[in-house]
Amino acid sequence: MTRSHREPFDPAYTGQTFIGATDAYEAARAVIYGMPMDWTTSFRPGTRLGPRRIREVSIGLEEYSPYLDRHMEEVSFFDAGDLPLPFGNPARSLDMIEEYVGKWLDDGKFLLGLGGEHLVTLGVLRAVHKRVPNICLLHFDAHTDLRDDYEGEPLSHSAVIKHIAGFIDPQNIYQFGIRSGTREEFAYARKHTHFFPFDVLEPLRNCLSEIGNRPVYITVDIDVLDPAYAPGTGTAEAGGISAKELLAAIHAMKDLQVVGFDLVEVSPVIDQTELTQIVAAKIVREALLAYT
Repeated sequence: MTRSHREPFDPAYTGQTFIGATDAYEAARAVIYGMPMDWTTSFRPGTRLGPRRIREVSIGLEEYSPYLDRHMEEVSFFDAGDLPLPFGNPARSLDMIEEYVGKWLDDGKFLLGLGGEHLVTLGVLRAVHKRVPNICLLHFDAHTDLRDDYEGEPLSHSAVIKHIAGFIDPQNIYQFGIRSGTREEFAYARKHTHFFPFDVLEPLRNCLSEIGNRPVYITVDIDVLDPAYAPGTGTAEAGGISAKELLAAIHAMKDLQVVGFDLVEVSPVIDQTELTQIVAAKIVREALLAYT
């Protein structure tokens, strides 16, 4: 049976949805969906399990945000489950992500994606770019992700932003919290993108008026956090920001024209304490309440 984009995609999907999700796709303002892919992970695998586990731990959250004074009953979103991405095939996986995301955009939905390795964002941005003129990308990460390839493979999570810069003007890309990459990547970023290494909140606040009313897509790699706050990720990098600062950054962007958001690189198998999954679920809750 062919599944529509209004139904859960994964035949093995357990029915566990993110806390507060509705059953009614048509009435939903937003769609949350999983992109369970770690085909190009370069160090520690396991991010394909991230979307489901983030949903499962979300049951431990309150549905009320004291930061925003909003309750999840005030928003309507549909949890579509995980996309059935073909194991080991990044090119086809990206095409499928673009196809599904494009349908939701055509239906006027706000996008909220759960990764998965960071390469999944390329599929999403292909769909967004075709439908949203002058889109700005706000990128929060420990890594530049500006390689041309990794070990000869251009379709790599370490090259995702460089691919996106091929069809989005690099001057529409803002990068925050970066603290790892090659010399060449840092040189490219300093020359071409709006590049703010090491720090997040202060430079972000300084950019908000410049971004103004332009449409924005936000991508957050969980490793922007210091490993003390998020050890469950494939390429943890010391020297990151706190969970409190990332939450403040999410809230600082609430008045922007955000069309979509993703949170990627959560690897539950690495973090038996569940700390990474729990902070990820809270970030997702706050994003839903801030941007929809």
